Amino acid sequence: MDTIKLFQSKKFRMVLWIIGGVVLFLIVFSAGVAVGFKKANFSYRWGENYHKNFGGPRGGFFKDFDGRDLIDTNGVSGQIIKISGPALVIKGRDNKERIVLVNATTVIQRGKEAVSSADFSLDDFVVIIGEPNDVGQLEAKFIRIMPSPLQRRLKK
Repeated sequence: MDTIKLFQSKKFRMVLWIIGGVVLFLIVFSAGVAVGFKKANFSYRWGENYHKNFGGPRGGFFKDFDGRDLIDTNGVSGQIIKISGPALVIKGRDNKERIVLVNATTVIQRGKEAVSSADFSLDDFVVIIGEPNDVGQLEAKFIRIMPSPLQRRLKK
């Protein structure tokens, strides 16, 4: 009978509320630590991979920075020099190579006509818009296959 009175007492309820509050506080605190750790880990990796991701100056920002080492972050245009499964290697401006990942959601067009990734061939000229991933590859959102510069000159 005393245990029933104990469970119904105000002190017992107060202790339960305090324990529940402490547990809730610990859950929120651990979620904050996890989010903070993830942000710090991303920031650390971002700094370490800056050149691979965004083409910053190879010697660092305070050494010989003249802008020639910068690459396009969210897009590339150039010639397909290698096709390897879902990845394309594009030779862009100044002969810089970029790895572009193509997935099922990538929109691919030849001119205005929708095509598939099976329509890629070596030496195609492409314009690609996407976003960089953590390892410096460009995840394509939109690819347009263009006529080569030679074909464009012959049309004129």
